[in-house]
Amino acid sequence: MDIPIGRELGDFLRSRRARIQPEEVGLPGHGRRRVPGLRREEVAQLAGVSVDYYIRLEQGRGPSVSDAVLDAIGRVLRLDDTEQEYLRTVARPASRGTSTTRCRSAAGPVPQQVRPGLRLLLDAIDKVPAFVLGRRMDVLAWNDLGDAVVGFSQMAPKDRNMPRQVFLNPRARELYPDWPAVAAETVAHLRLDAGSHPQDGQLATLVGELSLGSEDFRRLWADHQVKEKTYGAKRMMHPVVGELTMPYETLTVSGEPDQMLVVYTPEPGSQSEERLKLLASWAATPEV
Repeated sequence: MDIPIGRELGDFLRSRRARIQPEEVGLPGHGRRRVPGLRREEVAQLAGVSVDYYIRLEQGRGPSVSDAVLDAIGRVLRLDDTEQEYLRTVARPASRGTSTTRCRSAAGPVPQQVRPGLRLLLDAIDKVPAFVLGRRMDVLAWNDLGDAVVGFSQMAPKDRNMPRQVFLNPRARELYPDWPAVAAETVAHLRLDAGSHPQDGQLATLVGELSLGSEDFRRLWADHQVKEKTYGAKRMMHPVVGELTMPYETLTVSGEPDQMLVVYTPEPGSQSEERLKLLASWAATPEV
C-alpha cells in the first residue's frame, strides 16, 4: 500500500493555508469564509501564479514545478526551512526514485543494516546512552547504557520502533513525563520520513496500525507538522534510578542518509549524570 503522493502534497498545503489569517498578509479579513485561513485564490495571487496552476499543484496533478514557484508559495505560507524542504520533496515525487527503491527488492523490502564500524562506535560510547534509528524510526542498534535506559533488548523485534513505543506501549506516558511533546515530535519526524518515501508499504502499514491504535496519533498525523530530529532535551522517568533529564544530539550517519545516531548527553556534574553512572553499575552487575 502506497502513501498517496497527491494527497500528501494537498493535505500539507491546505494545513498551511489554514494557519495563515488574511490580515497577516495584508488581505481584508471580513466576509464569511467556509474554511479557516487563506483561500487557494489568495495563495496563488500572493505567490504570483495562476489560480488554475496552484489548484492543480495542490491536487498533485500539476507539471514539474520550479524552485522559484515553491519558494514563492513557501514565503506566502510562512514555511520554515524544514517545511520548505518537505514541500520540495512531496511536490517532486519523480526525483525520489533513489531513496524509495532502496526499501524494495524483487523479494520484498530490504532489511535495514548497521555496518560493523558503526556498531563498534556504539560500543566505544560507553559513558552515555546511544542508539541508531533507521527508516520509520526503527531502532537498529544500541549500546549497553542505551539499553539500560530504554530496554531495547527486552522488546520484540517488531516493537523496536519509536512511534510504536510512544503511542502503543501503555508505559510510555510513565516513561516520558512530557509525553505530549514527545508524541508531537515523533509524529513530526515520521511525517518527514513519509514525504521522502511515499511508496514505502511498511511505512503505510505502520501509519495504519498507529491510526487504529491511538486517537492521539490520528490527531497529530492530521496536523501535518514536519520536524527534523536534530537536537533537544528529553525527560525520562526510569523505574530504577528515577527521573533523568538528558539533552540529545542526532547525527546523520555518513553513507547512510536514512540512519541517525542518537546520543544522550547529560550535563556534566548534573544529577542525571550521577544517576546514569548508577544505572551503568546496576546494568553491569550480573544477576544472581
